[in-house]
Amino acid sequence: MLHSAVLNVMIKAAHRAGRALKRDLGEVEKLQVSLKGPGNFVTAADRRAEEIVREELAKARPGYGFLGEEGGARAGTDQTHRWIVDPLDGTTNFLHGIPHFAVSIALERAGAIVAAVTYNPANDELYVAERGKGAFLNDQRIRVAARRRLGDAVVGCGLPHYGRGSAEHLRASRYEIAAAQRHFAGLRRYGSASLDLAWVAAGRLDAYWERNLSPWDLAAGILLVREAGGFVSDADGGDAIIAKGHVVAGNDTMHRELLRLLREAAKQADAELDDAAIKSAHSRASGNPELGPRLRGDERT
Repeated sequence: MLHSAVLNVMIKAAHRAGRALKRDLGEVEKLQVSLKGPGNFVTAADRRAEEIVREELAKARPGYGFLGEEGGARAGTDQTHRWIVDPLDGTTNFLHGIPHFAVSIALERAGAIVAAVTYNPANDELYVAERGKGAFLNDQRIRVAARRRLGDAVVGCGLPHYGRGSAEHLRASRYEIAAAQRHFAGLRRYGSASLDLAWVAAGRLDAYWERNLSPWDLAAGILLVREAGGFVSDADGGDAIIAKGHVVAGNDTMHRELLRLLREAAKQADAELDDAAIKSAHSRASGNPELGPRLRGDERT
């Protein structure tokens, strides 16, 4: 299949980094049984993969800016183009020898994603897209799933981690997951946002949502889904996906209905917070003679 010059550059970079990660995965699997564990080795593998990608991209387009998970942002002389790269999306999977991770590369032009590559070296699946040219998996055209009934749908999601993120986020996540469990056939948590979005594009997942993500988790997948005929937005239904760090994706029906469920879950979470605030106020008032009568008087009016 013929690709544009810039997409060929991205594919070459992803393949080269992917070969290194696949070799490293074999070493990680051996380290699982060691007392030291694979943690430091995986950190080094992640950084090495990003350097490989950056080197390949810089050779072909030296003036482009670069935003990577490991190295952060590097400005380029060309202010209109920027690479957005996650050299190892699914680090925890990789750390445990689980063959579900990806090299993710996106090209941003004047604020819009125009080319995307997501590559899983463990099974040699290569997802690519260019704006206006469709999305492909190993050179075969892909489309989002056509299901319309929520009860038939399998949906990908993130799971909150206690101790990470705000209490508000954890509270909202509880209601979101509960709502999804009531309406969909099943939920799946795979541990790689870029592959979750690629799987929506390929029709494997009917929809997907997650919060607290970084630009490199999202950039390539946004274009893949849209070029596969799907809809992608932030959790408020807008287009500030990268800025806000949350995403909702699916076909038109699944996307619309998932947004509706998330809005309902947000209202329930807000109501719980309001109830807690009222109970806390009453509790404080009951222990404060000066506040108590005023609150009781307010309640009678």
